[in-house]
Amino acid sequence: MNYNFITIEGNIGAGKTTLSHMLARHFNARLILEEFAENPFLPKFYENPKQYAFPLELFFMAERYKQQKDLLQQKDIFQHVTISDYLFTKCLLFAKVNLPDDEYRLYQRLFEIIHQQLMQPDLLIYLHSPISRLQENIKKRNRPYEQNISDEYLLDIQQTYTHYIRQHNVKTLFIDTSNADFIGNEAHFNTVLEALEHEHADGQHYLTLP
Repeated sequence: MNYNFITIEGNIGAGKTTLSHMLARHFNARLILEEFAENPFLPKFYENPKQYAFPLELFFMAERYKQQKDLLQQKDIFQHVTISDYLFTKCLLFAKVNLPDDEYRLYQRLFEIIHQQLMQPDLLIYLHSPISRLQENIKKRNRPYEQNISDEYLLDIQQTYTHYIRQHNVKTLFIDTSNADFIGNEAHFNTVLEALEHEHADGQHYLTLP
């Protein structure tokens, strides 16, 4: 595989962390995982989005920046590949959905200063799931503060992701995960591995699981 830095993205409940763990084990890669549980504003945000959206997004951006800057600057002679279960631009995409216009413009200015200091991924793997499947996964993992996430909110997030990817020059492997079972169905995971063995030209490529 010719990729050194792969980022996996998708909506809430899309299965990003599961696939990240599996790929990291397979490639003996360094793994960067979102530390969402450390954000004290997350439960408060789901209870009162208007009041807590801005501190929520600022905290996430600061933590993601520190995590990626620290890990990506550390050289590891035994691990040449890095797998992350989030794209740093996720900060801006969620802020666009969650913040009013004036707060978003301020947040965007801060983001642009920080973003240019980080390494960009060689490949983005985007997991696309229907809203009904996302809701099933959210219920299954049973995080209390997520249980009342609306279909409308998930749809807003999904549309924001796909609009960003299509408007920017991001090398992306789209995977339809409507029926994905990376843990239980070996063929699904092997299909992803086969796709990663081939160096794609810039642009978007689509993968359907067997």
